[in-house]
Amino acid sequence: MRALVLNNELKLNREYPTPNPRAGEALIQVTQAGICATDLEIVRGYMGFHGVLGHEFVGIVEQAIDRPDLVGCRVAGEINAACRQCEICQAGRPTHCPFRSVLGISGRDGAFADYLCLPYQNLHPLPHSLPDEQAVFIEPLAAACEITQQITVKPTDRVVVIGDGKLGLLCAQVLFLTGCSMTLLGRHPEKGHWLQERGITFTTSVSDIPAGVDLVVEATGQPDGFTLAHQLVRPRGTIVLKSTYHGNLNLNMSKLVVDEISLIGSRCGPFSPAIRLLVQGLVQVGPLAQSQYSLDDGLQAFEHAARKGALKVILRIA
Repeated sequence: MRALVLNNELKLNREYPTPNPRAGEALIQVTQAGICATDLEIVRGYMGFHGVLGHEFVGIVEQAIDRPDLVGCRVAGEINAACRQCEICQAGRPTHCPFRSVLGISGRDGAFADYLCLPYQNLHPLPHSLPDEQAVFIEPLAAACEITQQITVKPTDRVVVIGDGKLGLLCAQVLFLTGCSMTLLGRHPEKGHWLQERGITFTTSVSDIPAGVDLVVEATGQPDGFTLAHQLVRPRGTIVLKSTYHGNLNLNMSKLVVDEISLIGSRCGPFSPAIRLLVQGLVQVGPLAQSQYSLDDGLQAFEHAARKGALKVILRIA
């Protein structure tokens, strides 16, 4: 099969072995897959991954020996393949299973290929009303939904999302549904028009945001994003980290302690709420889809995705 394979450098391999599903896994023909900031960081060395990249996808189940009901279903898939047996899994935290593999990130070939394998438990059949062009956003939208799974956001809260990339734009929309006072701080004014039509404040100037914010979501992917988040948040406020960084951050931990800041790491989230938000039209993803490339042009797609200000670049695979 065709696959975008990272082995020190990213290359398109047209003769990569088609995966064989293990017991309890399905073979899925990928139809579309999205390139995200984590993929770009992995190419730069994050996680030390070697293999097929990609974890945001929609596809069709081609083989599921023990689940014939899944064959032919159009699905999206959660990316953490947990053992489901260890103490952590039994406690209901499978995304932190110490024995897990992660699609296109750690120990498991990913979605930038004609086929992939995932456990049955990871798969979510999709309604016919949800087109592939929206379904490919389920995984990052689920990550945005994770914030409201981890903390309570009140209608009286002042909330700022820093970063107007794909994830930041999704986080702002999800949090706005709580009724909070929402501001997105970005660098690209052209991204703000459609958000402002929905009632979300958009600004490119930090001076427009009075200090003392209740909740700051850091989604820039840049180390200075955390510094800015700490600048804006009030004492005893909360910072949610949505960025994954290649390398280490220099933090003033003493000031975090003195200000009694709650620091929340946040990554993968629930698929079912994300699917409902898309089906009900409560979150818009159309403005985030910037361009599409065939898998054969995957290297050019990565070059496009790496440009400053680029939104979602999608690979058409089937």
